[in-house]
Amino acid sequence: MRRRRGHGSRSRAAAAGVTALALTLAATGCGPADDGDPADVTGAITWWDTSGPTEAPAVHRLVAEFEKEHPKIDVDYVNVDFFEAQQKYRDAVRDGSGVPDVLRADVGWMAGFVQDGLLADLTGTPAVPEPEGFLETTTASVTFDGRTYGAPQVTDPLALLYNKELFDEAGLTRPPDTWESLRDAALTIKETTGVDGIALNTDPYYALPFLYGEGADLLDPELSRITVADDASVRAASTAADLVGSGAARKPPAEDAYGAMQSAFQRGEVAMIFDGPWATTGIFEGAAFDDRENLGIAPVPAGSTGERGSPTGGHNLVVSAGTEHPEAAQLFVGFMTAAEQQEELALKLSLLPTRKAAYTRQVLSDPIRNSFYFASTTCVPRLSVPEGAELLATFEPRWEAILRGTQPPEEALAETAETWSTSVLPDWPVAR
Repeated sequence: MRRRRGHGSRSRAAAAGVTALALTLAATGCGPADDGDPADVTGAITWWDTSGPTEAPAVHRLVAEFEKEHPKIDVDYVNVDFFEAQQKYRDAVRDGSGVPDVLRADVGWMAGFVQDGLLADLTGTPAVPEPEGFLETTTASVTFDGRTYGAPQVTDPLALLYNKELFDEAGLTRPPDTWESLRDAALTIKETTGVDGIALNTDPYYALPFLYGEGADLLDPELSRITVADDASVRAASTAADLVGSGAARKPPAEDAYGAMQSAFQRGEVAMIFDGPWATTGIFEGAAFDDRENLGIAPVPAGSTGERGSPTGGHNLVVSAGTEHPEAAQLFVGFMTAAEQQEELALKLSLLPTRKAAYTRQVLSDPIRNSFYFASTTCVPRLSVPEGAELLATFEPRWEAILRGTQPPEEALAETAETWSTSVLPDWPVAR
């Protein structure tokens, strides 16, 4: 294994999701591998991995194990910055050189990649043996028009993370389960402890629990309508804006709101945040969580409709449509997403597996993983449209304006919908 390390970073601030739309796609796959001995498969493949620096050592060990089992396959491991990987992959395909055989792709990249014919069809190949063994919330992100274009590797629900000591000091006996009770709890904590109740992230991915709580979403794919500015979405955004306006939440900074949120929580300067399993490694390095048991994890709160939902994030392993070594790439993807490997990464990195069989007694015995697994039961499949990344990018400055109090929710959402209808989804009407 030849290792070339980049500057890996990890955030699901830009994640994407999973409601499979019917797409008419030409089969771009390489087809099932021959029914020969997998040990006879040969080839040198390149894998672009977007894992962060805390994850890379464990991933390296699994790659080495794969090469030991398949001595005729050489894996060139390249660690690619998560935020650069999507465009870098497209650039490589466009230039016709340096395209990896296997890519660790965020679920939000899938629809665009499939529509543009960049991914191999893995249906019936060793890359996805026993597809029924995956969690249903994860397979939607790889299935398009009845074909499979990836193997889910890790799933990422957002959850409410809270500081138990601050809750105890404020006389709170349980985490809030509605947005209203979260606002009250945050204000109580601030009044009794002097610590801010909650910090919010300005990335629009973190807006989705507010929308889901009102039965809203960015789009209605069945009717091909833009719903980000409808009444339910305005109620959702107003709930978030009120958290800041009331003083329950601190005003997000103009730069690096995610980093500021994490740091404040690690130091015990805020009592609550919304984040996923990937954040726990850094959290436990903070002074407020020397005692790991101080971290509480609960599902995201419910909205006025009584509904609640966490966006389904995560990563899939995909094979490039033009790979010269399809069988080697398929075997590698199948190995890395098998239950045994997912269990190992869960135990070492607190990641959530996508295979049901990986949720062993040992995996679920850890209260952190168990809590996130429970939180994942509220996951909502996210919209999977080729324009997903552009939708979130154009929404981000308006969501930031809503949270920072520089633009009223109704106005900001109306501007977002107008931008989408004129430049992103011109054939989709805006629902009011």
